[in-house]
Parts: sequence; structure tokens; C-alpha cells
Amino acid sequence: MASDQSESTEAARALQKDHARLQFERWARGYDQSIFNELVFYPSIRACQEELYRWRAKRAASPLRMLDVGCGTGTLLAMTARDAGIELLVGLDYSPTMIRKAAEKAERLGLASKLRAVVGDAERLPFQEESFDVLTCCNSFHHYPHQARAVAEFRRVLRKGGLMVLIDGFRDNVIGWVIFDVFVEKIEKHVHHVSWSEARRLAEEAGFSQVGQRKLNVLAPLLVTTAIR
Repeated sequence: MASDQSESTEAARALQKDHARLQFERWARGYDQSIFNELVFYPSIRACQEELYRWRAKRAASPLRMLDVGCGTGTLLAMTARDAGIELLVGLDYSPTMIRKAAEKAERLGLASKLRAVVGDAERLPFQEESFDVLTCCNSFHHYPHQARAVAEFRRVLRKGGLMVLIDGFRDNVIGWVIFDVFVEKIEKHVHHVSWSEARRLAEEAGFSQVGQRKLNVLAPLLVTTAIR
């Protein structure tokens, strides 16, 4: 019986991944023109840049390597690529079309030598241990069926002292609950926005330290969770 339940759970999780990939494959064409850029994506990018600035201010200057998990069309990476202190930017997404768009954007902006786009699974990152100094994950975490496994992978590929910035919908007030647990759940299906306490627990159980959290935005509230490897 336990085996049957386990197989059923894994099948449901595989379905969740397939559903997310198909959804983002369809969305990729108009992704950069979406209204969500102003409501969610650009505020998330600014938050990542703020957290990166704070983290760097406390450490010795050195060339950095950054991974953006669930990178979409690579806007965060493109906006960060002008930073001379970052030597390599890697974007990973489960959608091949999103990755193609990210690669095209890098080429169009003359950033191809510094920015790489990779198709991959957040729960099985195709990188060696301690490959990056910074890892960001913005507005895709709710699609991951094995969220604890993904956070463990985030820690695995970060170097000691490395920074994780995890941003997703904040569902711990009435506005956030209506947006993410009612409307987004109804539209996207097979998603789970973690609560404030869940995000902290996942980071701590994965072995992260110095976990910090803050709420961002009013009408489209976001939860920003940072942690150190």
C-alpha cells in the first residue's frame, strides 16, 4: 500500500513538472511583454540586486559566479551582466523555449561571452558542488514539486559563504492568500506557494544559516528569503 501511494505521489509530481513546462513554453513568446513584469518580475529583479549589493558590501571584492534558477527569458541575468564584478552568469530553466529566448537576448545585447543559458531541472541541478557564489530563484519556486530537494540543491552548488535569494508569492496575508492560493492556484494548478515559516524551515533544514526574510509589494505581495551557505 505504501509503495502504491509513493508511486502515485511521484506520478503527480511528474505531472506537475510537465504542466509547468507546457505552460511556460506557451508563455515564452509574450513573456517579456507580460503585465507581470511591472507587478512582479521587475520588483523581484530589484530585490535581488539589493540583496546582492548588501551581501557584497560585507565581503572582500572578488569575481563572482551567479546562477539564476527558473531564469525565464534571462532578464535578471541581462540586467546584472553589466556588473564588472561578475565574471559568469548562468540561467537555468525547465522550458527549452525560455532558454532559447534567454540565449537570443544575451546574443542581441552582446552578452553571450558572459551569460550562459541551460535547460535543466531545479531539483537536479547539472552543476558540480560549490560552483557559484550567488544563486537566485524568482517566482518559479511554487512550481517545484520537491521543494525541499530544490533548496538542498541550491545549497549544494553554492560555495561556502555564498548567497541564496529566493523570491515567490507572499501568501500570509489576505491579499496574498486571495492572489496566490485562490486565483493563481485556479489558473496554474499543481502549484504551492510556501508560507513565511515554510520558507525559513526549508532553508534551515537544508543547512543554510543567517536566514533573513522580508515582504515586498502591496498589491502583488512577494516574500524575499535570503540565506548563506
